[in-house]
Parts: sequence; structure tokens; C-alpha cells
Amino acid sequence: MKTASVSSHSIRQALRYSMTRMQNDLVAAQKESTTLRVADVGLALGARTGHSVSLARDVSRLNSLLDSNQLAASRLASTQSALGQLTDRGEELRKALTATLSGSSEPDIARADGDAMLDTLTAIMNTSINGEYLFAGVNTDVMPLANFNDPNSPARQSFDAAFMGHFGFAQTDPAAANITEGQMTDFLDNVVEPQFMGADWNLNWSTASDDPIVSRIGLNETASTSISANQTGVRKLAMAAAISASLLSGPVNSGAVSAVVNRALALTAEGVAAVTDERSAIGVQENRISNASSRIEMQIDIFERSILDMEGIDPYAAASKVSALVTQIETAYSLTSRIQQLSLLRFLG
Repeated sequence: MKTASVSSHSIRQALRYSMTRMQNDLVAAQKESTTLRVADVGLALGARTGHSVSLARDVSRLNSLLDSNQLAASRLASTQSALGQLTDRGEELRKALTATLSGSSEPDIARADGDAMLDTLTAIMNTSINGEYLFAGVNTDVMPLANFNDPNSPARQSFDAAFMGHFGFAQTDPAAANITEGQMTDFLDNVVEPQFMGADWNLNWSTASDDPIVSRIGLNETASTSISANQTGVRKLAMAAAISASLLSGPVNSGAVSAVVNRALALTAEGVAAVTDERSAIGVQENRISNASSRIEMQIDIFERSILDMEGIDPYAAASKVSALVTQIETAYSLTSRIQQLSLLRFLG
């Protein structure tokens, strides 16, 4: 009978190779037990791997759209809030102008409200979030509106220069008391209005772009997610506030006051109505973004379920596999320890 020799060294080597393989398997099994997905997608799915990768890429792209929609929705919500404050301030100016027109308050009250309206308008139109100006259109890095109450602003200087050029004296000059209602109306119609409703607005008042920010809210859908300080409602409110603050401060007579207050009152009403229309349009965009986000979330859910069907594993099976591998490795360590204790001298002794 032929016998084969067996050495303790070869047994230890075989156990070492076996433990290395089991340790690698344990790392993969622990990963599967934690993620509940196969550790090696290519090995598990084979030819279907491309489909799984494609679905994962689609999920990533849809999640990016969700994040973008959240930013757009936040911008529109801030815009809604800002415009709400603007219309509230416009209503206060309208009340002051109405009281002045009825004779129940002095023009100084309307002038003060005009100043306050200018401060509010400037602050709101120059609102920024995360370093981007809300009402600058696509020029999000440029402050959109000049401060009329700053004597050095182009808006104020051009207004004062227009008054001086038309009448030959400043608003506070005693000669302003001789301005008739017809003269003041002519000044408002032919000199002041073009500064706000014409090209002078972009030269002296606004650096905002007329083009709104357009955001992609779905794979095949876009929406306007901002408005510009160049909107008609903003211009009319700015003109109403400017003529109230500037033209009611001098020694003007009752006829000129009536012309200014009547024009400012009409502009305020029109401006508030136009801004309210803008708020309604923003509400429509907010609803579109909300609906688009809901559709995207449903798509993500479908794709993730498909991925899980391909890559998912049974959590109980994964836990059992980890437990079995740990037991096998511990057993291998125990055998290795005993084999290392084998010695010819100990055997002979």
C-alpha cells in the first residue's frame, strides 16, 4: 500500500488561502447586509448591468431637478413675500394721497409717505438671496434699483435736472408757488413720465434685465422663476412715490398739489393692480413647479423600485451569510492555532 505524506505547513497554507477568500467574502457580505444591494452589480446582473446603471443615472438626474426646483420654489416664495410687502406699502401711500386730496391731511403727510414708499421700494427691489438679486432678471449679480432718496443717485439728479430745465428753478424755490395746475400736469405728462416709462428708466433707475430667469423644472418643461424690477407696476409705483416725495416738498400752490396728488393716486392704483397681477402669475409658476416635482418624485420611485428588483437582496439571507462566514473564519483561526502548536519534538516527547 502506498502512503502520501502530509505536512503541517501545507495544511497551514491551505487554511490561510481559505481564510483570505472568506475574509473577502465577508467584506462583500457585510456591504450587502448594510446596503441590501448586491456588492458587485456586474457579477450579479451580467448583461442587465447596463440597464441598472442607466436607471441609476436617470435617478441622479431627476434628483438634481428636484434640488433645482426647490431653489426655484424658494426664490418664487421670497418674490411673493416681497411683492406682498410692496403692495401693502402702496396701499398706505394711496390712503395718504386720498386724505390729502380730500383735504383731511396736509401734503406733507403724502410727501412723507412718498419718501417711505421710495425706501421700501428700493429695499424690496434690491433684495438678494444667496448672493443673487431677486428682481434683477438674469443680471443676478447686479443691484437692480437706484436709491432715489440718495442726492447723488442718477435717478434723483436726472429728476431734479428735468425740473430745473422745465421751470427754470428748483422745487424748493419760492417761485414754485406760481406753478399752475396745467403747468404741473404738462411737466408730469411730457417730462417726468418718460423718465419712468421710457428708456430713461434703464439709464437712470434700473440696471435689471428685462429677461427673467428660466429654470428647467422637468425633463421637457421650463418655467420663468423671477420677475424684473423693470415691470410696469414697479415703474408706476416708483413714479408715484417720486413725485409725491419731490414735488410736494416745495412751496407749491393748491392747484399744483392737486395735479401731483391726482397723478400719484392714479399711478399707485395702477401700480398695485399690476404688481398683484405679477403675484398671480408667480402663483401659477409655483403651482407648475409643485406639480412637476410631484411627477419627478413618482418617476424616481418607479426607477428606484426597478433598481431594487434587480440589485436588491433578502436582508435575512444577507445576515445569515455574514453569520456563517464569521463562524467559518473563527473555526479556521482555531484550526490554524492548533496546527501551529504541532511539533515533532512535542510528538516524540
